[in-house]
Amino acid sequence: MNEKNTVLVTGSAGFIGSHVTKRLLSLGYRVIGMDNHNDYYNPQLKEDRINEILKDSNYKHYRQDIANFNEMNDKLVSESIDVVIHLAAQAGVRYSRENPQLYIESNVLGFVNLLEIIKKKNIKHFIYASSSSVYGSNTDVPFSVNQNVDFPLNVYAATKKSNELLAHAYSHLYKIPCTGLRFFTVYGPWGRPDMAPYLFTKRIFENEPIHVFNHGNHKRDFTYVDDVVEGVIRIIDHIPHKYDEITQLSNPPYAIYNIGNNKPIQLIDFIKALEKFIGKKAIMEMYPIQPGDIADTWADVTELSRNIGYTPRTELETGVSKMIDWFKTYYNIR
Repeated sequence: MNEKNTVLVTGSAGFIGSHVTKRLLSLGYRVIGMDNHNDYYNPQLKEDRINEILKDSNYKHYRQDIANFNEMNDKLVSESIDVVIHLAAQAGVRYSRENPQLYIESNVLGFVNLLEIIKKKNIKHFIYASSSSVYGSNTDVPFSVNQNVDFPLNVYAATKKSNELLAHAYSHLYKIPCTGLRFFTVYGPWGRPDMAPYLFTKRIFENEPIHVFNHGNHKRDFTYVDDVVEGVIRIIDHIPHKYDEITQLSNPPYAIYNIGNNKPIQLIDFIKALEKFIGKKAIMEMYPIQPGDIADTWADVTELSRNIGYTPRTELETGVSKMIDWFKTYYNIR
């Protein structure tokens, strides 16, 4: 695609969304961003992310909740959009136990609202964020996109599974090319404060104890944010196969990929990497596994590698080092 193409990025003030937006702008795309700037975590972090982006003349920002169809439709009805990258969602596995309705509103209703707008436009590709949490009670690792994911363990995962089903239905009915991306524990600069990498970093710097669930025996496929962004960018032009008269009933233009580092790390080892680059020991308080948590995650990226020609490669220490450098700069830690 060339510089005349316009990409709508929802969640553009979010962690992954802001990184994707900056990369698109650096490549010459025109970007329309949309984010509701909610207060799930400190809104100032979103303001600071987006302030970096607003300086670019090829960027247009809407403060908009995707759960409000009429307002979103009014803003986008006259916009010419080639690709939609949908990254807006109510995030957080544990928070979904406390506020399930919020997740249905944002992650399901908002998703359908966006699909309804897309079906009226000549969109070349709809790319959306799913999650490794959809693998739920699967015990066969690494997790493959060919596995059954009918048994989510929490409401957040259930909403992401519903996104995949809705995308498939709209792809089949309205011939919308759709690609879902199952992200695996993304970390890096500008990360979310509710996620362990950021939360642990902050508490270690402040000499506060960190809560280590499952006694640190979790394994997570920690994936550096730049690797996720690279995957998203490469997928833009890899549009799932188009319909024809013979295959349209059985083969919608639809695909799903894992984006993970394919190297699961034990949580204790991740904490050791944080300690190394922070220069302090963590004060650890051990707790049992939380309801709804998955013990281990591990991405099988065979399909991503075969079809897209891309495999995430950032080593843990490289990614952690960059994250800590950003943290020190952002919080003016000497």
